[in-house]
Amino acid sequence: MNMKINLWGIRGSLPAPLAPAQIEERVFQILKLFLVYQSKGGISVEDFLNQLPTHQFGGFGGQTACVQVMTDKVSLIVDAGSGIRKLGEQLMLGPCGLGRGVVHILFSHFHWDHLIGLPFFLPMFVPGNEIHFYAVQEDLEKNVALLFQKPNFPVPFDQLGAKITFHKLEPRQEKIFTDIAVTPYLLDHPDPCWGFKFTHKNKVFSYCVDTECTRMSRKDMGLDLPLYQGVDLMLFDAQYSFLEVTERINWGHSTAPIGLDLAFRENIKKIYFVHHDPAASDSKIAKIEQQTQDYLTAMACAAQTKGESLPKIEWGFAREGMTLQI
Repeated sequence: MNMKINLWGIRGSLPAPLAPAQIEERVFQILKLFLVYQSKGGISVEDFLNQLPTHQFGGFGGQTACVQVMTDKVSLIVDAGSGIRKLGEQLMLGPCGLGRGVVHILFSHFHWDHLIGLPFFLPMFVPGNEIHFYAVQEDLEKNVALLFQKPNFPVPFDQLGAKITFHKLEPRQEKIFTDIAVTPYLLDHPDPCWGFKFTHKNKVFSYCVDTECTRMSRKDMGLDLPLYQGVDLMLFDAQYSFLEVTERINWGHSTAPIGLDLAFRENIKKIYFVHHDPAASDSKIAKIEQQTQDYLTAMACAAQTKGESLPKIEWGFAREGMTLQI
């Protein structure tokens, strides 16, 4: 197996679950569409649902940042946003549920949306499990322990059942996890935030979340340029539309056109956009996705007038529960 990347949380800043009234309205609209589908001779409910766009049916998801990177030999977790709760429940079905699990969690930084799910990560409460935390930042242990201090949470950190170990990663230096090499590179965020480059055999995945990407030229990127080079798949922060990002300077988040420009320049094969704004409805995210397609079309036309063509690239706005493979 090559690398599998499971997306357990793709929202930014704050969890954004649908309210009951929103679910009711979505079901109502879907039923209306199905009646039209039937009137045109459609019969299969499954076929009807499968042809609906993401924003009309399941949506993009509401849990915050949590990504799992897997091979046949090792599983790594990146960030512990609210999405890590469901991942923990799944892990409890295996060795973690028997007190024999070994879990590796890497942190990009310590903003709440990347930490908020950790106190609800069940493997931490099971004696016999080993939980290993990794970060470049010096205050890793302090920030994790803070989550379990009263009045934040009722269970004290020193009463967790699992054995907890903290590891410091060195900037831009490779760390080996069985058959995955991980290298941290600095992103462009108000507080220090580190992206990660995962290399397995000849495949490369880059996690570039919580970045404004204010350094765009290769010269400005300097020592962090390798994060974007030789990459098969990149997850990229696109919390805002292109117009919104111009109104939110120094907020630490980017937009899809910037990610596409970077991907084309560095010949990145696949790019998926994450960290969706919690204030953005599924319909708004779909609209931003269409604006991104319009931008891509304009880029292709501009290239054609010069007698050139854009490299082929796979791209999209990621949804919670997706599995990407390289």
